[in-house]
Amino acid sequence: MMKKKTVFSLLTVFFFISQSLKLALSLTPDGLSLLSLKSAVDQKSAGEAFSDWNEDDPTPCHWSGISCMNVSGFPDPRVVGIAISGKNLRGYIPSELGTLVYLRRLNLHSNKFYGSVPVQLFNATSLHSIFLYGNNLSGPVPPSICTLPRIQNLDLSNNSITGEIPEELKKCTQLQRLILARNKISGKIPSGIWSGMEDLIQLDLSSNELTGPIPEDIGEIKSLTGTLNLSFNHLSGKLPKSLGELPVTVSFDLRNNNFSGEIPQTGSFSNQGPTAFLNNPNLCGFPLQKACRDTSESSSGSSNSGRESNSGPKKGLSPGLIILISLADAAGVAFIGLIIVYIYWKKKDNSNGCSCTGKRKFGDNNEKTQLCSCLCSNGFGNEESEMEDPEKSESGRGGSGNGGGDLVAIDKGFTFELDELLRASAYVLGKSGLGIVYKVVLGNGIPVAVRRLGEGGDQRYKEFAAEVQAIGKVKHPNIVKLRAYYWALDEKLLISDFISNGNLGTALRGKSGQPLTSLSWSTRLRIAKGTARGLAYLHECSPRKFVHGNIKPSNILLDNEFQPHISDFGLNRLISITGNNPSSGGFIGGALPYLQSVQTEKSNNYRAPEARVTGSRPTQKWDVYSFGVVLLELLTGKSPELSPTTSTSVEIPDLVRWVRKGFEEETPLSDMVDPVLLQEVHAKKEVIAAFHVALACTEADPEIRPRMKTVSENIERVG
Repeated sequence: MMKKKTVFSLLTVFFFISQSLKLALSLTPDGLSLLSLKSAVDQKSAGEAFSDWNEDDPTPCHWSGISCMNVSGFPDPRVVGIAISGKNLRGYIPSELGTLVYLRRLNLHSNKFYGSVPVQLFNATSLHSIFLYGNNLSGPVPPSICTLPRIQNLDLSNNSITGEIPEELKKCTQLQRLILARNKISGKIPSGIWSGMEDLIQLDLSSNELTGPIPEDIGEIKSLTGTLNLSFNHLSGKLPKSLGELPVTVSFDLRNNNFSGEIPQTGSFSNQGPTAFLNNPNLCGFPLQKACRDTSESSSGSSNSGRESNSGPKKGLSPGLIILISLADAAGVAFIGLIIVYIYWKKKDNSNGCSCTGKRKFGDNNEKTQLCSCLCSNGFGNEESEMEDPEKSESGRGGSGNGGGDLVAIDKGFTFELDELLRASAYVLGKSGLGIVYKVVLGNGIPVAVRRLGEGGDQRYKEFAAEVQAIGKVKHPNIVKLRAYYWALDEKLLISDFISNGNLGTALRGKSGQPLTSLSWSTRLRIAKGTARGLAYLHECSPRKFVHGNIKPSNILLDNEFQPHISDFGLNRLISITGNNPSSGGFIGGALPYLQSVQTEKSNNYRAPEARVTGSRPTQKWDVYSFGVVLLELLTGKSPELSPTTSTSVEIPDLVRWVRKGFEEETPLSDMVDPVLLQEVHAKKEVIAAFHVALACTEADPEIRPRMKTVSENIERVG
């Protein structure tokens, strides 16, 4: 009996030893370290995140979220990447991950990991990217993080990190992104650590509990791009002039602090808008609407008050100076009077010298027409019509639509008659909620694009005319030029330049039944630069500083040289004025009924996140986001509504999210971009630079996105 028990015990021990040996032999050391992560996660929250993490596997390289590569001197591939994000995993980060000596990227963002970041993690000396944002991590920023010799990206934002920013960060000389936003970090921003960060391109310390002044040496980070974000803290003191030495492409976000004094007017400060400085009650000066008191004058005034009181009342203006001022005023009034008299007699001469009741073309053989400077309301080319007063009686507007309405030229040099427009053959170019668009070839062979807006809005002519006149004042080589408009009770038309080479959507995706022409990188870059210039002009230089509100490839028209022309800005406002469905009703110029199936876009995929909220008002940052999505489409060749991994119509949540994930996980560039772009010499570096511009444009927070002017400057530098 004793012998049997002994044999049984030996067999049991042998079984456990054999199982241990089997486990040790079947799974690599990297796999055993990874199993510690699986064990550290609450299994109720694990879901399917670790469903294929099997301890009996010989290697972890095919496990979900794990990437490996072959390393010289090792028979098995080594783990270089962990990417398990957005899985709502609840647990802690195990220190055993520090044994993965070839681990380069740790991406556990958007989960529910708690506890502190273990210092043992930094034994994985190959780490260069740590993305732990969007968790419940606590404790301080680990001072020993800079023992990692290759650390480039550190994102601990949106956690509960406490303590101060460690001065040891000055050893992170290769750091490119430091993002500590939305935590509970307190104390001062340390000085003397920033000048050595020669590769830092993003610094975000917003939404913390930081106090004290901005260190002078932050202005020495010459590599910064995008936004320097220090908003929503308790920072105080004067703004250091050294910030003006940052690159001009850097946007500041210093909102909601306690800064005081005058905003410097040097360097990069001059490129900032008022939003950058809002909610700092003691700040003053441009671009804020709060002037600074001249303390030197007030102090000198108070010091001199005693002497002035002893020397009698202060002297006023001398009699000679008063006489000169009076004479200048009289001369100015007389000059204005002469101008008014001249205009009066000029108008009277015109009204007595010509009749504008006929339908004549400017410059025909009628002597009276040649002598008159005025033209009929039915003719194009009327110089006076460019300044038409929308305050004219609305009761005189309208008519039958057969020449009874008003055809108003916005461009002086564009001349033809209404009858010529209505008789011309028209071809449908497209149809959307913004109206039917026709190509109309005039008698002189010039093609124009005519958009039919609908039949309503007969009581809102003044509003319509004012809006069209504002749109017509926009003149830029990358914006479609509005030439004229027609108003009648039963018809509203816009006449603009015809752009001959289709739109960017067709160029990228082709038409049904037609082969797709591949766009070279130089062509795509030309389109991106021109579009950015046009949008920057709309935002910064146009009379009303327009917001387009609907940037997408079908609204970027291309000419024969593939130069882009932005179309359709301001149309939503005009449609709301007319108040009708523009696709209803007849067709002008004998156009054939609309039969062609026009390729449509899901414009919602190009809209900024905040633009998808019902009732939200358009902002310029909407356009910045939309441009970023268009730029990503130019780079990847993939439409936002199509899966980037297949050519079928399987929808993905967001092209932007896919590209961001690719950069975080260091997906090979060849897997993300259109292969055509990598065939050109020098294209690779330019494509990466363009990707960075697009990612800055598509930040979820609109305040972090750069202005379109900055975007244009950055994209101009590419290539």
